[in-house]
Amino acid sequence: MPIFASDGVEIAYTDEGPTGEAVGAILLIHGFASKVATNWGDTGWIRFLLREGFRVVAIDNRGHGDSSKLYDPALYSSPIMAEDARRLLDHLGIASADVMGYSMGARITAFLAMHHPERVRSAIFAGLGINMVRGLAGTGPIAHALEAASIDDVSNPTARTFRAFAEQTKSDLAALAACIRGSRDPITREGLGQLRVPVLVAVGSTDVIGGSPHDLAALIPGAEALEITGRDHMRAVGDRVYKEGVAAFLKRRP
Repeated sequence: MPIFASDGVEIAYTDEGPTGEAVGAILLIHGFASKVATNWGDTGWIRFLLREGFRVVAIDNRGHGDSSKLYDPALYSSPIMAEDARRLLDHLGIASADVMGYSMGARITAFLAMHHPERVRSAIFAGLGINMVRGLAGTGPIAHALEAASIDDVSNPTARTFRAFAEQTKSDLAALAACIRGSRDPITREGLGQLRVPVLVAVGSTDVIGGSPHDLAALIPGAEALEITGRDHMRAVGDRVYKEGVAAFLKRRP
């Protein structure tokens, strides 16, 4: 993967498909403990969006994948990570893009849309519904699970799931622990209410981590909700209904 420097931090990314001013670009921002290959490659998203005619750009968030591993929690706030995404657009000369984030990536997408609305043609908040404004509870157990000597020492079911996923993606556990301990800058209902870009909220119907997509969409003027039937937080990512819903949204947004 190519690398660029974002305020001194090495950030890995992919850039595939046609280029040129007439080609629409979509920026993909993965979730916690994931990476481009896992979140967007293995699930078929990159192939799908290329077939839809998009230039597909995807970022390995700091602390993840092939990007720099940092161990100071202060370097992992969502606004800082949103600036990594903005600088990637700058680096590639992309004036504005559709932006889709999953879970933690949805939080990053929200800050990018709130702080740099001119760079976001549309925003897709996936894997994160109303819990975006409620904040992520239970980060302490997840951090402890990542720091444990072995997954066998982790008893909390949710924390164990995250530890297992981090091991599956061959992640740097210490960097992820710093990331999950990072500042949880609040996203307020008022802040989301000021968004004027087209927004789609897509969450699995059994996703207790993300919460209701309908309740979050109700806070954002003109936002649409997509409930991915029968899918939880982990199993919604590559779902056909999710893909087709996003494609339809992108075709009808201005």
